Amino acid sequence: MGTNRDKFLDVKIQAKSENQQKYLDAIDNNYITFGVGPAGCGKTFLAVLKAMQYFKDNKVARIVLTRPAQEAGEKLGFLPGKLEEKMDPFLLPLFDAMHEFWSETAIEALMAEGALEIAPIAYMRGRTFRDAFVIVDEAQNLTVEQLKMVITRYGEGSKMVINGDHTQSDLHPFRQGSLKRAKDMVDFGITGMDLIHFNNKEDSQRHAIVGDIVEVWDKIEESSSAKKE
Repeated sequence: MGTNRDKFLDVKIQAKSENQQKYLDAIDNNYITFGVGPAGCGKTFLAVLKAMQYFKDNKVARIVLTRPAQEAGEKLGFLPGKLEEKMDPFLLPLFDAMHEFWSETAIEALMAEGALEIAPIAYMRGRTFRDAFVIVDEAQNLTVEQLKMVITRYGEGSKMVINGDHTQSDLHPFRQGSLKRAKDMVDFGITGMDLIHFNNKEDSQRHAIVGDIVEVWDKIEESSSAKKE
């Protein structure tokens, strides 16, 4: 790539909980890292900052961002514009993190030369990502088959971070299970793969009321499920 990395600001990363530090260490020490836990725990934010740091330090040639185009029952085709424009709304949390250190102009320049790529899940089949930092967000909306397809895109010199929250899946229950499969693979002992669990109370970086809402919401859901049974 022709990018002059010296023109990009250094990225400072500060873990704010024990699990966040475990997550950052796991990314450094593994090929593929899963981050699983409730919203607001820093999974996406830290992964993006880590990708920016790796790019700035010339450890990878590009950053690849992706997430399933599945949101509250809507489909990608409902959005106007070209494929890249359709994906933009789904990737706003990732770009928000980038804007912490890099300007809009710098980010656009990276996209123009291919050093920053948006790669929709549906168009990843048959590809191999080499010398790339790949971030897969909202992985709870991947089917098990899609998860297999994504992780087998891994190539030499890359890092892959896959994040999700099983409580926020937009898939039909019969199509869920990607995050459980991820845990099963890690438990099986695949070298170079790790999974970090985040906790709502300890790791949440959002307002305290958000943590209370999530905790109470889960209790209500559990109570409702128990009554149905």
